Amino acid sequence: MVNLDLSKIKKVFFVGIGGIGISAIARMMLLEGKEVFGSDISMSGITDELEKLGAKIVLGQAMELIPKDIELVIYSISITKYDPEFFKKLQNSNIQMLSYPETLGIVTANKYTIAVSGTHGKTTTTAMIGKVLIEANKDPSVIVGSLLKESKSNLIVGKSEYFVVEACEYERSFLNIKPKILVITNIEADHLDYYKDLADIESAFRDMAMQTDDFIVCNLSDVATSNILKKESKEKYRAKVVNYLEYLEKVPQLSVPGVHNRMDAACAMAVADILNIEEEVAQKALSEFSGTWRRLEKKGVTKEGAIVYDDYAHHPTEVKASLEALRELYPKGDKNITVLFQPHLYSRTKALFDEFVTCFDDADNVFLLPIFFARENPDPDISSDKLATAIRNHKGEATAFKDFETAEDYVRNLKLGEKDVFITMGAGEAYKVAEEVFKLV
Repeated sequence: MVNLDLSKIKKVFFVGIGGIGISAIARMMLLEGKEVFGSDISMSGITDELEKLGAKIVLGQAMELIPKDIELVIYSISITKYDPEFFKKLQNSNIQMLSYPETLGIVTANKYTIAVSGTHGKTTTTAMIGKVLIEANKDPSVIVGSLLKESKSNLIVGKSEYFVVEACEYERSFLNIKPKILVITNIEADHLDYYKDLADIESAFRDMAMQTDDFIVCNLSDVATSNILKKESKEKYRAKVVNYLEYLEKVPQLSVPGVHNRMDAACAMAVADILNIEEEVAQKALSEFSGTWRRLEKKGVTKEGAIVYDDYAHHPTEVKASLEALRELYPKGDKNITVLFQPHLYSRTKALFDEFVTCFDDADNVFLLPIFFARENPDPDISSDKLATAIRNHKGEATAFKDFETAEDYVRNLKLGEKDVFITMGAGEAYKVAEEVFKLV
């Protein structure tokens, strides 16, 4: 672990400050009275809020944007992929540097850290555990990969030893955290632009489990999770394994739909039990949990009566779970569900192509935006057109658009009404189409 005394740092520059995780650290440092500067390739609601708190943010990415007297640069790990030349210049400068995951490791080092990992459900589970601890007067700090609806922030700063943090496995970055409690929601193939295969992913989670002190909360029925706990002898794990499925029956009636949300709540109930939080307190907190930003978030109703949602789902398992949850609310025959999906990464779309073809079965209409390539170079072997063709062959309805403007024009002419639910999906910018087209009431 990197050893740096952040309390002595007064001026910090964040590269990629608008990122949902790194922005929480920026917010934390602003609250500590540090001077915070930053840059990003686009502005957003997140950067707007940071500026209101006093951050000085510029558009773009270059060494010249970093003030000469900056003591520390904290950077998003995606920078190493999408702008390697700039990153090399940064490395060759004399400025101290930390990645966001390294920084997370430092700020949680002396805390009772509850790290929430897994392929799906990290954000919701982190938020649920945070809410349970708050309701139990544990006064936790929380960093979550979304915005909490109550605070409209991705950060809660508490005064106790408890720190609940979302721990992402991408590039093994979660290994910077040494948790007391590790939650593993599930393990599936993902981030295949970095990992070789599922076995490689399992090895990362195994390493994370090995450095956990007290408890590993997981689903022992999940094959990959069971694999990582079987392949080492129990003596090598310090932590006690707790199966969160044993808490499913204790999950109260939730206001957020879907089996996946009940599983996330079971994780929260398990953590509450470990921390000796009264069952009734945890159940009350979970029953009042209203979700987080971009997690099956109801955006509003159009003047014609169509209901509009937005969801961050970008893996086939997540897409399927979100659409199944929508069908709980709006059964087939009662409402038509139209989904506008933006595939996220060429590598993910290519590796999980067959799963993407079948995950939209609960939707009546499927529209696809061009692939959001983020940290990758375009791959001519895969496209939204090819995915749309395969979905049409499977279920009959799918259309790919060449750009956002074409999608906006098409959606604008759909004449959606009271029988319709429209949902934008993906980790990219699909939500912007709904913002542009619909006047919500």
